[in-house]
Amino acid sequence: MGEKTPQERVLSGQCWEDFCDQLKRSGQQILRPEAPADELTRAEGWRYLSRLTRIALEMHVEGSDRDFPTFYLPSHETAKIGADNPDNLYLRAEINGNNRYRITGNRSTVHYLSWGSQKGGYEKDGSNAQTGFIDTGTLEVDADGNFEVIASIEAADKNWLPLEPESNTIIVRQTFLDRGVERPSEMKIERIQETGAQPQPLNSERINQGLASAAGFVEGTARLFANWSEDYQNHPSNCLFMADQALCQSVGGDPNILYYYTYFDLADDDALVIHIPRIPQCENWNLQLCNYWMESLDYRYFPIHVNKHTAQYNEDGSVDIAVALRDPGYKNWLNATDHHNGVICFRWIKTEEALLPESQVIKI
Repeated sequence: MGEKTPQERVLSGQCWEDFCDQLKRSGQQILRPEAPADELTRAEGWRYLSRLTRIALEMHVEGSDRDFPTFYLPSHETAKIGADNPDNLYLRAEINGNNRYRITGNRSTVHYLSWGSQKGGYEKDGSNAQTGFIDTGTLEVDADGNFEVIASIEAADKNWLPLEPESNTIIVRQTFLDRGVERPSEMKIERIQETGAQPQPLNSERINQGLASAAGFVEGTARLFANWSEDYQNHPSNCLFMADQALCQSVGGDPNILYYYTYFDLADDDALVIHIPRIPQCENWNLQLCNYWMESLDYRYFPIHVNKHTAQYNEDGSVDIAVALRDPGYKNWLNATDHHNGVICFRWIKTEEALLPESQVIKI
């Protein structure tokens, strides 16, 4: 017998069985031999897969109509991917690079705002390569802060987000210095097309492909960032290093950001003190704590990150940040929240100098 058609797979339930089988197989990424086997890391690992499943269904099932896209939250307080930035509000829409789209909204007061078009996917080849980019440095707005961005292959007169035929995603980053004061930008996306066009009812092809892509996204994402954590363990612990920037960009990193990482490994009475001797001219910087699965720790309730605005500076303009499981008496204490190990991410955003922070482990 030949391969079943999408209609046959939907009618028989094979599409759902395959979806569940691949989700089950994804659990092997949590049981990898190099991953910590303590109760906290394992518990967070199973929760991580459940979070990825929620994201994947929003991405590939609910958001699968690329002619009528909507923005949704691909990463937020309770669903996180790849060292998600606690200073960011992320938006994402699934698109077809051969279409033209209009993004309208108001600039509001958020510090930094960018749009990127991407191709690939973690469910495919583990990439999210950039195909176009625009940020607030060149964004034109009217007197009230309203804007219109055109996403297309053909160049627009202003506020153009380039697409390629293979482009399949638009990602928006809103980066705050102070979430309590700044107001996020509100926006919507629509395809530029003939008036009166309506979305088509769900069919077998879309749900069959959507479930397959969703399961692939869960397994592919879990594998990708477990590979990164494994690689970080091969570097000296507790010592930041500049990441492979080409690799960071290939998976969807912001081209204005320089990324640094380290694997931290601390005892109960250890404090990792990170010293930034001076702050070069930059749009922003921040440092955050992640668990082994590269999810940011719970920034809703604990001080797990610090940025250019929230940091307390020394008199000479330097900054000392202490990572520890209990308060070591430093002004900038990041609470590891019972995590003896995990990943630290540091970012320079639009910096004039790639300054490497210094670090040492001391006893509290």
